[in-house]
Amino acid sequence: MQTLKSLSRLLTLFTALFCVNLSAQSEELTVKVTGIKKNKGEIACALFKTPEGFPMDLSKPQLIWMAADAVEVNCKFTELTPGDYSLSVAHDENGNKKVDTNFVGMPTEAWGVSNNIRPLMRAPRWQEAQFTVSSGQNKSLNIQIEK
Repeated sequence: MQTLKSLSRLLTLFTALFCVNLSAQSEELTVKVTGIKKNKGEIACALFKTPEGFPMDLSKPQLIWMAADAVEVNCKFTELTPGDYSLSVAHDENGNKKVDTNFVGMPTEAWGVSNNIRPLMRAPRWQEAQFTVSSGQNKSLNIQIEK
């Protein structure tokens, strides 16, 4: 009987340690967004795990919406799995929950992507904006948005 109690305690301790270890493995990403010109609308921080939809399709990624603040906005993604990601940020001034574009597809609202990539005649590619979230390491990015 004593052996059964000892085994039960050992199993409980192992389970508790396993759960603590799992919570320690969830990674975080903090994104500091600057360059916001108006306190109007919202800032969308869109975290893409794959190239699909990057950078402007806001229906594909993990999204955080924050009220626009002309000083800066901070988006925090938690419980990420280690791996490669790309991030896009848009200032949705008119509140329609999408990135507005002109007749040729160029954004008419301020935007930015991770690594602050800004090609002149095309959208940034997922690989250009790619960064790695490593196990046991929280990540911080600074994104400058502009039109």
